[in-house]
Amino acid sequence: MRDLISRKVQDMQPSGIRAFFDLVLGMEDVISLGVGEPDFVTPWPIREAGIFSLEEGFTSYTSNKGLYKLRLSILRYLKNRYGLDYSPEDEILITVGVSEAVDLAMRAIINPGDKILIPSPSYVSYGPMVELAGGTPIYINTGKAGFKLTPLALEKHIDKNTKGIILNYPVNPTGISYTKKELESLKKVLLRHKLLCITDEVYGDLTYDFEHTPFPTLSGAKESTLYLNGFSKSYAMTGWRVGFACGPKEIIQAMTKIHQYTIMCVSITAQMAAAEAIHVGRKFVEEMKREYKRRRELICDGLNRLGLDHIKPQGAFYVYPSVRKSGMQGLEFAKKLLKEQKVAVVPGNAFGNEFVERIRISYASSYEDLKEALNRIEIFLENGGKRG
Repeated sequence: MRDLISRKVQDMQPSGIRAFFDLVLGMEDVISLGVGEPDFVTPWPIREAGIFSLEEGFTSYTSNKGLYKLRLSILRYLKNRYGLDYSPEDEILITVGVSEAVDLAMRAIINPGDKILIPSPSYVSYGPMVELAGGTPIYINTGKAGFKLTPLALEKHIDKNTKGIILNYPVNPTGISYTKKELESLKKVLLRHKLLCITDEVYGDLTYDFEHTPFPTLSGAKESTLYLNGFSKSYAMTGWRVGFACGPKEIIQAMTKIHQYTIMCVSITAQMAAAEAIHVGRKFVEEMKREYKRRRELICDGLNRLGLDHIKPQGAFYVYPSVRKSGMQGLEFAKKLLKEQKVAVVPGNAFGNEFVERIRISYASSYEDLKEALNRIEIFLENGGKRG
């Protein structure tokens, strides 16, 4: 039977996040700081819009491009908030979350031999999606630069086969983000080499210490940027699975061609709810953002108290501490912490093989759960590790 499976798929490793969390299933009293999912329920007005759409009989397919009402709402939002102007007819595509948008983008642009740059550590699916599309992911280690991609590191990894870069910010798993000045420096390198920038900005609304700058708003960048975003994180709509891609007409058309043969369209119920989210959801986004920022302070203060080195996140809801002082690598630390104290975190090497001494903590859990998790980690370190 083995010969029936693609060699590419055979050689691919399972998601480091999901493989680890198979261990969590069935365990009681576990505090999960692992999966990057908001603990908030989708705000009621958004849920109500989805329910009402069903009551009104909206149960059909939509255009492959997505519900026009939603595409128009996205256009108006981006134009009013950031001054970005895209045609809802042929420069916006509604996708099943940002994950499908990344997959479509890779399959639409990659030819055999093409390379896609990925700053590392990175979200677990970027590299595999490049490989499945027939390309080669080139990881750029950002560990020695505060987990930020620098123009020099970017320049060093570009060659004649480089097609583009996947730039995620705020970053999963580190929570690090980029100021407008830092993005301008990266843009200059990308424009000079005529590379496509695929930006995953799904955590953009959850930026704490400075204003988030969408990459296509930079001077001269829009024509060579594929801007990806969605509703999962900032609107607490993970299960609705609605994302979108905005970019050059020819790329969106190519992505739509693949989308119509595979997914066809996103659920109309989810799209109706997403359209409502744009209109009424801003106050809910700000409320959740304030709470995440409060949790960030709790987690970072706790890590400082425990002596676990980390860089304070500037966005999203993740922190990526080193557990070297415990005398363990991240995988061992995570397994023992789960077994002994029932706290679930993700081993750092799930996001890059070179980051074996780190773990990812998600603070998208309640404030009280985070306090209890920190107490349990402290007990764990006192009983089985070195606190430095």
